[in-house]
Amino acid sequence: MSDDPSGPEQGGLKRRAGPDADAAPGETTRPEGPSALDGITGFMGLRWEDAQTVRMQIRPELINRGGLLSGVATYAMVDYCMGSTLWAQTTRDELIATIGISINYIQTATAGEVVCRTVLDRRNRTVGILKSEVRHEDGRLLVTAIGSYSIRVPRELRAASRQPDPDGDG
Repeated sequence: MSDDPSGPEQGGLKRRAGPDADAAPGETTRPEGPSALDGITGFMGLRWEDAQTVRMQIRPELINRGGLLSGVATYAMVDYCMGSTLWAQTTRDELIATIGISINYIQTATAGEVVCRTVLDRRNRTVGILKSEVRHEDGRLLVTAIGSYSIRVPRELRAASRQPDPDGDG
């Protein structure tokens, strides 16, 4: 996942209440409910209801050779949903990156829509822990996941604002 899943030119971005709410026109703001963020989300057809909820219609391109929804599709869905959930809780200067995701494939599907919902379990200055579930539109639980993400402020910005370096490297 990219350090910055949004940009000033992204369609469908909404301003978040809080520190970025007063951003000047054209400044980068954090997403509340972004549309396609990049080529992957566009190809997969990920649609955000809000920062914590992502939907995807199962299409033939997402079906694996075994005739089932590919685990790659649901894994990516979880990663992007976790990222957007945490991104909505960051400041303008913080960047995020996936550390790891533990995923459990419980069932699969071949048609219909799937929905990923994510909650932020814990967060401190440097790490966020999130939990996700992917369910079929009929309510069946397909996937559970727990993920960890790094949170950091670039060195240049820490120096400018005199923030302590959580890594102790300058």
